[in-house]
Amino acid sequence: MARGSVFRRNGGYGIRVDLGPDPATGKRRQRMKQGFSTKREAEAALAELMSDVQSGTTVAASADDIGSFLDEWLEGQRSRLKETTWESYRVVVVRVKTHIGRVNLQAVTPLDLERFYRTLGESGGHRGQGLSPKTVKNTHTVLRKAFSDAERLGLVARNPAAAARPPSVQRTERKTWSSEELRTFLDIVRDDRLFGLYVLLATTGMRRGEALGLRWGDADLDSGELHIAQTLTSINYQPVISTPKTKRSRRLIYLDDDTIEVLRKHRVRQKEERLRAGEGWVGDQFDLVFRDEFGAPLNPDWVTSDFRNKVRANDVPTIRLHDLRHTYATLALKGGVHPKVVSDRLGHASVGVTLDLYSHVTPAIGRDAANVVASSIFG
Repeated sequence: MARGSVFRRNGGYGIRVDLGPDPATGKRRQRMKQGFSTKREAEAALAELMSDVQSGTTVAASADDIGSFLDEWLEGQRSRLKETTWESYRVVVVRVKTHIGRVNLQAVTPLDLERFYRTLGESGGHRGQGLSPKTVKNTHTVLRKAFSDAERLGLVARNPAAAARPPSVQRTERKTWSSEELRTFLDIVRDDRLFGLYVLLATTGMRRGEALGLRWGDADLDSGELHIAQTLTSINYQPVISTPKTKRSRRLIYLDDDTIEVLRKHRVRQKEERLRAGEGWVGDQFDLVFRDEFGAPLNPDWVTSDFRNKVRANDVPTIRLHDLRHTYATLALKGGVHPKVVSDRLGHASVGVTLDLYSHVTPAIGRDAANVVASSIFG
């Protein structure tokens, strides 16, 4: 009969189960795990392992390390994920392999992973800088998925990432411009060739990739409608055409008259660039609304950097390009646009997501609602 015990080592706890001699070789067989932070956690793991031994569902010992498993697992995800998502997984796998890649797959514990997360937060980034809690949490998310598959395939007895705690991510207040600040910036860049892009982002709340992937064939300026059908993202600093983020991201967006007029002028300007480019023009194969002087797709990273430089060079508060999306949502909600309409225009999964993201705006909406109802009653 198998016998188990709990022992203390290196400031934590471990478990050991004696499986008895191997019937074929007569050699002693043991299963041992370490890295439990409390005795109660170790005892629970021991009980689970003893139960598996008795039921015959213990996992066969393996010499595979985390790095080898993650390489094979990652390759298996290629056909299931969008290219951009797969690339983000690859970055995580490289990060994991750099720090704990040689640790035996079956030996890793929740405590090992929590120590790994702390290391990433302290010195896991470029030149020894700490990674942000959000980046560390994303690492945890990928590891949890990978270990879940390892558990499903019988490679590990349990998913250690399911019990490990990633760092908490504090939601930071989103920086936005007021309508006056936005108007000031747009007046400054009115002659810039990307002026139409900034206007579109500010008046629709579109994501950067959605706007850069927009084709003239998806835009009906006569009816004032845009169809989000593809995106332009960046992988290793190279532009890549992809599909929208979610099903809800595939949506119809209505345009205001001013934005329509800006886009009409942008199209005229683009036609002039095409004539100047002559045989060097490559835009016909892309049909993009926003592109470089020769019609090629814009690098999304460059667009973000260029916006940042323009903001810094002018007398406006510093925000990111993505904050134009937040600015739109904030101005729309404060202006009385129904949250469901704002949610649909942003492509959120539900109106609840919108209200949660912009909870700082809802008190003002509540006050306005109170005044509207009161005025209807008391005149």
